[in-house]
Amino acid sequence: MNDAFFNEKSIWNHKRYHSLDYELKKIYGRKIYKLSLNGGMNCPNRDGTIDNRGCIFCSEGGSGDYAALPSLSITDQIEQAKQLVAPKITNHNNIRYIAYFQAYTNTHAPVSYLRKIFMEALMHPDIVILSIATRPDCLNEDVLSLLSELNLLKPIWIELGLQTIHEVSADFIRRGYPLSVFETAVKRLHEQNIEIIVHTILGLPNETKHDMLNTMEYLGSLPIQGVKLQLLHILKGTDLGRLYEQGKITNVLTMEQYIDILISCLERLPKDIVIHRITGDGPKKLLLAPLWSSNKKHVLNNIEKQLKNKDTWQGRFVHQ
Repeated sequence: MNDAFFNEKSIWNHKRYHSLDYELKKIYGRKIYKLSLNGGMNCPNRDGTIDNRGCIFCSEGGSGDYAALPSLSITDQIEQAKQLVAPKITNHNNIRYIAYFQAYTNTHAPVSYLRKIFMEALMHPDIVILSIATRPDCLNEDVLSLLSELNLLKPIWIELGLQTIHEVSADFIRRGYPLSVFETAVKRLHEQNIEIIVHTILGLPNETKHDMLNTMEYLGSLPIQGVKLQLLHILKGTDLGRLYEQGKITNVLTMEQYIDILISCLERLPKDIVIHRITGDGPKKLLLAPLWSSNKKHVLNNIEKQLKNKDTWQGRFVHQ
């Protein structure tokens, strides 16, 4: 990375962590927008391959509540998603996008089908990156070969849903695979020079701050390029939501607790790891808790305020 770039006063990003927005502007010289797409796939944790119930926190949308309808072609989904993000764009000249396959497990399908939809996204002239959310136990040799081939055309990002390194928590949320499977997936993706983003959840029931920081320290030792830090949302219609409504889940993080844990996580991650997310969205119509998270702007403003108030950064953050 260019130290001079990191040291200069940038009008782009004054955050005190290595944000995705900052990284993309460094590479492409402009803001890049993400388009949520739906490949129409299922999940082995839902279709009986592993389980029929899904992860305990997962809604019917399979983490793709904001993705387009799978009945549309990929090209039509891209065009529709472009219209959705258009109000956020001030300069409409030469806009570029990330095609993000988000809903469910996006390598859980025959390779012939994956090739078709991924190539359609990659060949769109406005798409510069293909980002694929999946499970580490859904990356067989044929899939890895396809991803390696596609990575020669445009950058491929693979987002692995880890959530936690702690097996007790993994069993509770019905993740469906041991940590060793995740480690194998990271190794094999790294060998193919495919960028790896790891999705984690902060605030899982019965996890302490120490547990969450252990997950961050573990990730910092791996050859990954990005991390998503997601606040646990308890949603209606999920098994976690039912436990909450029954009074069996009570240790929901306050905003102050979450921000404290989040900052400690950022401090423990190497500064070259790109932070793709620091909180996340839960559909307001489904959100049971924590209700404070529904005001995302307020949460982000408070995170930024606490980051600015922090007086010791130990050189881990992009902007001092």
